[in-house]
Amino acid sequence: MSPRPFWPPLWAGIALGLALFLTFVLTGHGLGSSGFFTRFTAEVGQWLAPELTAANRYLGDYVRGEPLQAWITWEVLGAFIGALVGALSGRRFRPQVERGPSSGVGSRLVLALIGGILTGLGARLARGCTSGLGLSGGAALAVGGFVFLICFFAAGFLFSFIVRRYWQ
Repeated sequence: MSPRPFWPPLWAGIALGLALFLTFVLTGHGLGSSGFFTRFTAEVGQWLAPELTAANRYLGDYVRGEPLQAWITWEVLGAFIGALVGALSGRRFRPQVERGPSSGVGSRLVLALIGGILTGLGARLARGCTSGLGLSGGAALAVGGFVFLICFFAAGFLFSFIVRRYWQ
């Protein structure tokens, strides 16, 4: 059974815009996900080393309440379930490692891990992720959202050039 075609980009953009609008209306917040991972880290820290986590200048603020009871936890869970349902209904769910013609699975996974860590650190330094700063900030016409998107894409192009030039 062959996969169903992707949505046309115009309709996908309209659907994303409506989802963003509904998120603002229903929760009072925009889209985002990096805050969830900080809250998850704080929750795990509470389980493993509660005193150390509470004393941490960064994570301590998150453990004063219930870190995983925040709206963002439910948003990320809903995005995961929605993506899974979409992949299954579109017959596109095939676990695999995407890689270039001359890169191995191991090097691809290492580069993906490094990229994920750098992106996560950048999201925390910028106080938001691509969807939080870029989509939600841009929708609110925040200058910082547009500056973030420009810098994010420029860094992506630069790193892509470096990887293609020196690791393939």
